Amino acid sequence: MDEWVKTFTLLWAVIDPVGTIPVFLAVTRSCEPSTSRRIALQASGFAALVLLFFILVGQAWLDAMDVPLQAFQISGGIVLFLFALSMIFGESKPEEELRLVAKVGMEKAVFPLAIPSIAGPGAIMAVVLLTDRHRFSLEHQLVTTGLMLLVVLVTLLLLLAASRIQRLIGESGASMISRIMGLMLGAVAADSVLSGIRDYFQLSP
Repeated sequence: MDEWVKTFTLLWAVIDPVGTIPVFLAVTRSCEPSTSRRIALQASGFAALVLLFFILVGQAWLDAMDVPLQAFQISGGIVLFLFALSMIFGESKPEEELRLVAKVGMEKAVFPLAIPSIAGPGAIMAVVLLTDRHRFSLEHQLVTTGLMLLVVLVTLLLLLAASRIQRLIGESGASMISRIMGLMLGAVAADSVLSGIRDYFQLSP
């Protein structure tokens, strides 16, 4: 059970459903409620498909490149750690992606909502790491995939209730939550790097 809680927490941190709310409100500011709901559905669905795609083919790419598991685990942990630092010390997810809104025209559901707000680089890296078949059983991979879909579903529900949530927590609240998620993600990323080093050098835990 603790393992699934850890996995869910990691996926929640990298997808950051709460941090997507200000971005969603910005891109749908001039839309009718029905259009906003359709954009939320499309963005969540497309993001889920992107993450499922990397779950299915990410391992094949690693095998084709003959990359050792420990090397990918270490590099993936470093990337996630840098992503976490950007969430903590740089612009938070809402602040960074709100700047992209002014640059988009059509296809709001795809950019910046589905990518990079929901299915960003950190989320893609995380799902590949968490479903590595050399480390995890098929059952574990299926449960992880289910947890990822659950987080995306929660993201959709939050987007559908975005206006009410925004009035409750404000943009500063979303920014604060994003930074807290960055702290949690940094801890998980550091653990991934340390585990990869330990396994590579065959050190005792």
